Amino acid sequence: MRALTVLQAAAAGVVAARLARGRRRPAPLRPGTAGPPPERVSVVIPARDEESRLEGCLAPLLADPAVDEVIVVDDESRDGTARLAERLGATVLPGAPLPDGWIGKQWALHQGVQAATGPVVVLLDADMRPKAGLCAELAALLDAHDLVSAGPRFICGNAVEQALHASLLATLVYRFGPIGSTTGPTGPGASVGRLLVTGQCMAFRKARMDEADGFARVRRHLTDDVALGRLLARDGWRVAFVDAGPLLEVDMHTSAADVWREWGRSIALRDVTPVAHLAGDLAVVWLTAALPVLRLAAGRPTPLDLGLLAQRLLLVTALRGSYVRPGPGLAASPFLDVATAVRLTWSALLPTRTWRGRDYGPAVLRAAVPPAPPARNAAR
Repeated sequence: MRALTVLQAAAAGVVAARLARGRRRPAPLRPGTAGPPPERVSVVIPARDEESRLEGCLAPLLADPAVDEVIVVDDESRDGTARLAERLGATVLPGAPLPDGWIGKQWALHQGVQAATGPVVVLLDADMRPKAGLCAELAALLDAHDLVSAGPRFICGNAVEQALHASLLATLVYRFGPIGSTTGPTGPGASVGRLLVTGQCMAFRKARMDEADGFARVRRHLTDDVALGRLLARDGWRVAFVDAGPLLEVDMHTSAADVWREWGRSIALRDVTPVAHLAGDLAVVWLTAALPVLRLAAGRPTPLDLGLLAQRLLLVTALRGSYVRPGPGLAASPFLDVATAVRLTWSALLPTRTWRGRDYGPAVLRAAVPPAPPARNAAR
């Protein structure tokens, strides 16, 4: 028990230091700060069977004067994704058959970026809900950064879905710090190996990405966004992860079961995290989030447990800005931290290798990002 207390205290110190970095993070993006972008902006959306969600992403982009073209890469959809995109006015790029050794999303993005004509490229997932001004603000950030990743506000359908989602989100904060608190290798915060970004929304200059051949170099990663961010940061790119909540929303899941299944499959970041770091992440979550709840339920919390529970409640308050409609589910999220620790462990030990009807097999599990940039032609 004494050894467990020492380990818990050490993990608590790690989490406290990570949370403290949030005091230095920049303010969320807001419209009207940057003005019209001086360069043409192309938006690329990879889409596989997204007919039910695509319109909410496309409509505001097609009405945004800062956006010059919107390219939907139809990744062999089996529904009306392509027809809907054409009807709304987007440029539809029929995706070529998936080559061996590629994950589908990277292949779609690779094709879409090649087809883009604007010098600035913004990537968006089909379930994103952008607002006017987003693309202009992202383009302006490319004066100071080479790759910008933007985090949205989340839409949850009910209290149970929000509680589970917020509990899973808390594990990311405990492991990596708040959104916007880490940057590339020249900035404050985590090292390149602990850099966190999201592929839901990214921006960069097309010429630089063409030169880096980034999507080909992370073509086997299911956690492609983090793999790309760390790879490019290691190459010297200035990477920023910003809070775009006022300008960007996302409706990712249809139910709590969907959150458990779909977000839970990648929450451990297994294919971009060395084993030692993965073990440390699991220990931090179990010792600082799950163990205090278990001891409280047993009626035997220690003073350190109570302090960690108080810290977790403070995080609940801080996460309100991450949700479009924060409600009772957010407040109840700490009670699901034990289940979330189980899901995180499951994700680490038994990772899912399927996505959107494709089975990628064990070859997608790579311990970290590629060790060195390959020759451009060899990477394909």
